[in-house]
Amino acid sequence: QEEKLWDAIKITACVLGTGLLIFTALANSVSWYVQSIWDTSAHFWQSTWLKFYYRYEGDEWTIFLLGAALVPALAFWCFNGILMVADVTGKPTFITRYRIQLGKNDPVDTKKLRQAIYTALCNQFLISLPMLVPMFYIMKWWGNTFSKDLPTFQWFLVELSFFTLIEEILFYYTHRLVHLPLLYKHIHKKHHEWTAPIGVVSIYAHPVEHILSNTLPVMTGPMVMGSHIVSIAAWFSLALIVTSISHCGYHLPLLPSPEFHDFHHLKFNQCYGVLGVLDYLHGTDTVFRQTNAYKRHRVLLSLTPLSESIPEEPKRAQ
Repeated sequence: QEEKLWDAIKITACVLGTGLLIFTALANSVSWYVQSIWDTSAHFWQSTWLKFYYRYEGDEWTIFLLGAALVPALAFWCFNGILMVADVTGKPTFITRYRIQLGKNDPVDTKKLRQAIYTALCNQFLISLPMLVPMFYIMKWWGNTFSKDLPTFQWFLVELSFFTLIEEILFYYTHRLVHLPLLYKHIHKKHHEWTAPIGVVSIYAHPVEHILSNTLPVMTGPMVMGSHIVSIAAWFSLALIVTSISHCGYHLPLLPSPEFHDFHHLKFNQCYGVLGVLDYLHGTDTVFRQTNAYKRHRVLLSLTPLSESIPEEPKRAQ
């Protein structure tokens, strides 16, 4: 028995040791490969940034306006423009196959859509844009935002992690705040007119909510970190696209799952956050976790819609 035990230990040690060596070799190879790609591309992005900087002669306000307002707005409307074509026409059909709430917005009510677009534009131009003015002076005070040297990719990843954490905390608690009966009736109810949301509805909200829940959670991270304008442009664009995906109503292949927030619009009192971490800690996702929507809440890696592979259970007759 002792001999068998010793043989088992040696085999285990051999397997684990070999596995560790292989893993280390692969990890080092991948790290070296990624670093070599970044070292090559970093020169390209640095030179491109300097060309852009000198083209506007270092005019910091113009550079800030283009990076913090124009680039994110273009990202938002280009992405949502594609989605709205599918919402209105039902084409291309390969997109509409991935609709989460089957039978809803098929096609979308064009009158409601026009109202959503109008409100979204008002929120962007009349609220978000003016809020960039105090942000601009805060960033100038930090002194790093318009540096001629771009941040390293590693530092941008650190910033991105911090931005995401700050947004999750601020959005979760401000979102729960506007769900209090009095605030919900006068403020947040507007956003919940869409029980089956579409992408542009992500910023269809009362002005107070747009400030508290949509804009401040996204702006706070860069202001605390004193981030570079390129990091700000990338983060704002990413945040707008991600929230559009969360509201789009389609669970498309390779994109983040929108099931979590779509369920919030369907049930109102579940799934308040972005990542779901605080929902888990506060128990505000317990109903969601008991549904088929939770089973579908993952990145789709095939072309088969999850509404087909994990369909809703038929309702029982009363």
